[in-house]
Amino acid sequence: MTNIAIASDHRGLKLKNYILDYLVQYQHHVCDFGCSTDDSVDYPDFAKLVVDSIVADQHEIGILICGTGIGMSIAANRNPKIRAVLCHSSEYAKMARLHNDANVIIFGADFISTEEAIEFLKVFLDTEFEGGRHQKRLDKLS
Repeated sequence: MTNIAIASDHRGLKLKNYILDYLVQYQHHVCDFGCSTDDSVDYPDFAKLVVDSIVADQHEIGILICGTGIGMSIAANRNPKIRAVLCHSSEYAKMARLHNDANVIIFGADFISTEEAIEFLKVFLDTEFEGGRHQKRLDKLS
């Protein structure tokens, strides 16, 4: 099973808890970095916890959730070892892994349903990086 780090801000808390329950049910190893209440928090603090755990090779995949997904996307992608994608469809999730070797999936809790989030996450976790010509492109990002 995949070793996953997950975090959200207060607007993503409900969706995070739903996804967390799903992942635990299917026996993924998950570390919940918060938040744990609906009190207002700053999304960069939680994005950093997930990003740092991936960069330190403690987790393979990250999941970040905020209201729009935009703030988490900006925060996560500040680290050159992170390839975070804000997903709005299964196709985004597939292509993010297949061509971009994305290691963080981000959801905007205000814009997708819990069912959509699970669908997109399943595709993200089940898709392997294709490599080849795409690796050359990723190397240019380093």
